[in-house]
Amino acid sequence: MRKQLLSLLIAFSLCLFAACSYRYNGVDISNKDYGAALRLSDFNGQPRSMADFKGKVVAVFFGYTQCPDVCPTNLAAFRDLLHKLGPDADRVAVLFVTLDPERDNPILLRTYMGAFDPRFLALRGSLEETARVAKAFNVIYAKQGDVAGGRYTLDHTASTYLFDAQGKTRLLERYGETPERLEADLRQLLKETS
Repeated sequence: MRKQLLSLLIAFSLCLFAACSYRYNGVDISNKDYGAALRLSDFNGQPRSMADFKGKVVAVFFGYTQCPDVCPTNLAAFRDLLHKLGPDADRVAVLFVTLDPERDNPILLRTYMGAFDPRFLALRGSLEETARVAKAFNVIYAKQGDVAGGRYTLDHTASTYLFDAQGKTRLLERYGETPERLEADLRQLLKETS
């Protein structure tokens, strides 16, 4: 009996040590409170904040629908990640914040998100609201090209921000992170909230 108890205690300690020793691949930004600034409407016109996603790991990405490369690549990566997560994908929310509310109307955003995954949600605000949220997240963006003619692109920060299930800012995942490393971080955040 004593030997079994000792074996059980050792096994529990090893599991605890393994969980505590996980090194995230993303940059630790847990000292930031980015989630407090996220107050925008979704493509259905419903006001949203981090409180709406309590209990889910949340990925927040900034971009625009006419982005030629970074945005669709990132959204496709998250679509594939959710597929790999299986049933755990229901515990993840992917939020796309448009930096181009002048062109990205709610109908366009709904269609764009649906092309990747119907679970993805796009958020938008006025120009002023967009600037406020982008500044709070330290997201930099600027129009390039034919701005007057409306045929411009946006140079923008391409990182993804991950929040835990309590809405606490946790990680900054750089654009181009390998799917395996991103999946490992997501799985660890999900494990911490199991």
